[in-house]
Amino acid sequence: MDKAAQRSPLVLIVDDVPDNLQLLHDALDAAGYTVLVATHGEAALQRARLSLPDVILLDALMPGMDGFEVARRLKADFVTRPIPIVFMTGLTESEHVVAAFAAGGADYVTKPLRPPEVLARIAAHTANARQMQQARSALDAFGQATLALDPHSGRLLWQTALARQLLQRYFDVVGEQAPQPLLRWACHAEQARLAGQELPGQWPGEAGQRLLASFHLAPGAAEWLVVLREDGVQSSVAALVAAFRLTQREAEVLHWLSLGKTNRDIADILGMSPRTVNKHLEHVFAKLGVETRTSAVAIALGRAH
Repeated sequence: MDKAAQRSPLVLIVDDVPDNLQLLHDALDAAGYTVLVATHGEAALQRARLSLPDVILLDALMPGMDGFEVARRLKADFVTRPIPIVFMTGLTESEHVVAAFAAGGADYVTKPLRPPEVLARIAAHTANARQMQQARSALDAFGQATLALDPHSGRLLWQTALARQLLQRYFDVVGEQAPQPLLRWACHAEQARLAGQELPGQWPGEAGQRLLASFHLAPGAAEWLVVLREDGVQSSVAALVAAFRLTQREAEVLHWLSLGKTNRDIADILGMSPRTVNKHLEHVFAKLGVETRTSAVAIALGRAH
């Protein structure tokens, strides 16, 4: 079990009234939460980014930067955007409720605060946030380069670590805005999917590598989920090394074998003797638990797919 799942949920309370802070701190602490506090907007932004709480309990009206502006800035920051925000306000007029949701709030509670209600809402949002985080962690753990983007603004809503690396490598971009080549492809691919067709994306990289992209949702979805995959000799060899615990040379030999090359072909490509190629293949067969070239190729191609 990962450490994030083992620790108690972390809640950041943002309020400029000491009595409110004390009431909420005591209630949450007694319920088993780890609690952080901030008394103004700047401190809230800093602590949210550093600690990445599971939920933020945010006062709507504070001197200086109010809660609505704090929420907007949290949602504009790629790092803090996924954190659910529960507004606290004594204003029940519909315009303020609408403003809270428009600023990115997931929920709200009204003052005077009732600890049982606050705890119930915090518990629900914490559970949802944990499930989303676990799903993203699972994608990372299985090496999935997946991202979600908003088709209207072109903003990246979230991305796995591998997706972030690939976007940096192929498009040299860092931040929340999707690179224009990827966004243009996504728009055309969405139209193609609506017409019942597939339009995979691909962009060339270095040393014969290329980046491939495909949709992972039905057409017409509110958010676009895109799966990225790197294709080429280097990525294939790296995948074989990771999957079968091969050495770099063994993986290179298996890669070219899976492309139908003979021992002499592989020897010429890799600059070694056919005898050395054969020796590497013996080690590959032993590690894969097979006895023939055909079986080794079948396993390698199965891993690639």
